[in-house]
Formats: sequence, C-alpha cells, structure tokens
Amino acid sequence: MPERPVQGDCVIALDVGGTGMKGALLDRDLKPLVTLRRPTPREAGPDAVLTAIAAALGELAERAAAGGLTVRRAGVVVPGIVDEETALAVFSANLGWRDLPLAELLEQRTGLPVTLGHDVRAGGFAEAALGAARGARDILFVAIGTGIAAAVINDGHPVRAGGYGGELGHLAVDPDGPVCGCGSRGCLETVASAAAVAAAYTARTGRAVPGADQVAALLAQGDTDAQAVWDRAVDALATALTLATTLLGCELIVLGGGLAEAGDLLLDPVRTRLAARLTFQRRPGVVRAELGDEAGCLGAGLNAWHAVGDAAGAACAEPRKAGSL
Repeated sequence: MPERPVQGDCVIALDVGGTGMKGALLDRDLKPLVTLRRPTPREAGPDAVLTAIAAALGELAERAAAGGLTVRRAGVVVPGIVDEETALAVFSANLGWRDLPLAELLEQRTGLPVTLGHDVRAGGFAEAALGAARGARDILFVAIGTGIAAAVINDGHPVRAGGYGGELGHLAVDPDGPVCGCGSRGCLETVASAAAVAAAYTARTGRAVPGADQVAALLAQGDTDAQAVWDRAVDALATALTLATTLLGCELIVLGGGLAEAGDLLLDPVRTRLAARLTFQRRPGVVRAELGDEAGCLGAGLNAWHAVGDAAGAACAEPRKAGSL
C-alpha cells in the first residue's frame, strides 16, 4: 500500500507469527495507512527474530515520519505465554524465548514506547471490538491453526491470568491419545488442529495432503476417510467447547484460524454436537471469525491505542471484513 501524505496521530501494530510478521500504521479508527509484511527468521534463532522485529518497527516508524504522521505507540503481539502486565514473553516454543523482557528490549532498540500482547488474545479483542463478536460480553475466541489457542472475554473484560489463560488446545480430550508438544497426552491440539487433521488423514490413508484445507475439500467430495478424520476432530472440539461453556458461560464462540476457513463444513457439525452435549448451560452462538489473518494486527493496534489512553475512535469503528490490511 502506498503511503498517504496525511498528517495526524497513528500507532504501529505488529503481529509476529512463527513464519511471518504483519505490520501496519493504524489511525484512531483502526484504518491502515501503511502496511508491511516480512518473514520471521525463526530458523536463525531468537536473537535474529528480535532483530527482525525491531527492524520492522523501525521501518514503519520511518514510513510514518515520511507521511507526516506522529507515532504515539507501538503494539506488538507474539505467540506463546505472554504476561501483558509485566511485558514479558514468558515462553515461546516456536520463537525460542523464555522470560524475555521483550517490550523493554524493543524500546531500547527503537526508541518507541511498546505495548506487548499475546497474538490470540489480541485477535479475540479485535473480533470483540470490530468483528464477529461485536456487542457480546462473554466471548470465547478460538484460533485453530497449526495449534489451538483461545481468548476469553468475560463480562467485557479479557481474561489473562498472568499469560496462562486460554490454553484450550491443551485440554486433554483423549487420555490415550498421542503425546503433545507440551508433554501431555491427548490434548485437543493433537486431534483437532489443522496440522493434526492433515497428519491424521495422511496416516489413515497413506496419501499425504498439504494441509487441512485439502481434507476439507475431500470431505466436500464425499471422501469417507476425510469424513472419519473430520468427525474425530469435530467431536474433540465439541468436547472442549462444552467444558469451556460450562466453566465460562459463553454467550458466543468465535472460531478462527485456518481450519475455520472450511466455513459451514466445520461450523454446522460443531454447533450440532455442542448443542447435543449441553443440558442446563447457556447455549452459545457459534460463528466464524470475520477479520481473518488481520485480527492479530488490529488487536495489537487496539492494545496500543488503549495504552495511549485514547481508544474512542477504535471503540466506535465500523466492523470491517478481512482483506483491508
């Protein structure tokens, strides 16, 4: 996107993933003025990732200055266990961090004030403010991709729990199931993540598939092996969502991430099987996320504006479909 010669305030938003970074300059209404995408050099080690993040923030700051914009703050969101209150990246298996004072280090390298957040919690925050969950107060946002994580919003407030809240992917749904990367056995992530669905189809048939989207395509064509793999994933997801609904009293469940791109192929059976498991509990709606892979970046921007103390524009922004960043 070309820079706009528009004077005014903005924040830098940067969503750091295991393979790529998505960044933007966002105005008070969360409209992107400049965007940036860069690879995440995780194979080169954690120091290289830190350097790449600082470089991306620096590039966006330079582009803001060239466009006559004043950067008020930078919001950075990362995967793993993130303690927002202490601005600490507690642990990230993908990026190789442990107890890293990430915000402080980035401030030292860039001279920018930095607000650190968790990528999935930021995505849930964005869906609540701008997307599929707008107007709801008790929300469970579930990102189903290579792994599974969730963001919990209760009575309109995000639940952080020192960075440990929302680890839905590590609920044990099959005690005799495969060992998870976390060290436990039979976690939801080992059955219902996009990576697990693709791996299960390959193991069952001997035919390798590049991803869960291919399994969904085969399911739509009537492939019985795809149906069996999909049913197992849906059952596991419905079990985990039943537990979450019982504990949290969700009014709305928002499914995002790569697996949710299957749309009603996923949503319809999840709705049916969740409803069959509930008795006295509040019956939540189950909808697909609206913001796609923009959610984390928009959430990073929301975090930054809230830290500035000026979220008025963001709070009244119109919901926006994915694709504008």
